[in-house]
Amino acid sequence: MGERIYVQVTRELSHEDTIEMEFRPLLRVKDNYPKYVISTDEFDMSRDGIKHMNILDFLLGDGI
Repeated sequence: MGERIYVQVTRELSHEDTIEMEFRPLLRVKDNYPKYVISTDEFDMSRDGIKHMNILDFLLGDGI
């Protein structure tokens, strides 16, 4: 059986309201499985235990 992860995908995190909208659902999940927000952004926006990754890094398996 594979590992469980949560993934939220968005094009980009260019505005604070978009960041809030993408991270909020994962903050509500109260278990210890890894949580990711995936976007085309090159900079790391990780917060509150939720890892942000660039889509290419995620698809290539870099850092998961």
